[in-house]
Amino acid sequence: MEFSESIIPAPNPRRLLVAQGLVLLFHVTGLLGLAFSSDPGFYLKFTPLTLLLSGGLLLAFQRDKSPGFWSFAISVGMLGFLVEVIGVHTSLFFGHYQYGDTLGVKVMDVPVLIGLNWLIMTYSCGMLARYLPLPELARVLLAALLMVGFDACLEPVAGPYDFWHWTANVIPMQNFRDWFIFACLMQLLFSRARFEKYNALVPLLYLTQLLFFFLLGSL
Repeated sequence: MEFSESIIPAPNPRRLLVAQGLVLLFHVTGLLGLAFSSDPGFYLKFTPLTLLLSGGLLLAFQRDKSPGFWSFAISVGMLGFLVEVIGVHTSLFFGHYQYGDTLGVKVMDVPVLIGLNWLIMTYSCGMLARYLPLPELARVLLAALLMVGFDACLEPVAGPYDFWHWTANVIPMQNFRDWFIFACLMQLLFSRARFEKYNALVPLLYLTQLLFFFLLGSL
């Protein structure tokens, strides 16, 4: 189903405002706590909860939860997790890195929630690219670049806050190359999936997360 603004009712303004408030509350509190608290480890414990909250809120504002949507969501989540498992154990993808403890419970040395992170990024960037009247290939490339841009803002803080660690603390260019390749693949899955592609919460959530990591890395 293709997105058409004329047939999609606006979300309940109060409901949307509450969701936006929760997104801002969690990220502003986390930013202040990590940047200025004497015990940033306390705030890092809430990282999995923030990721789950983000995913849950996006799901709440996804009107069309058809089989096509769930097929896309499960496929991207599983593919993202599998890619990370291969990357961690073989260094074939992204480079030499290992996950820390901040993202929570791990299976095969990879946080279970990393699949959700791939899904949130793929979904959000795919939605943002649809705001422009572009052909499919251009949308796929734009959305993939948005994903790589987000990763570029996250990487400087990943090591200090125990998200993941690179060998010798050097972020390889291979990481960004592979991110772009897999982002394009994920965005193709998003583009071809048959569900209503509109979510009113996406712009604020993506911008808030982007600014969160950018400002955290700048402080």
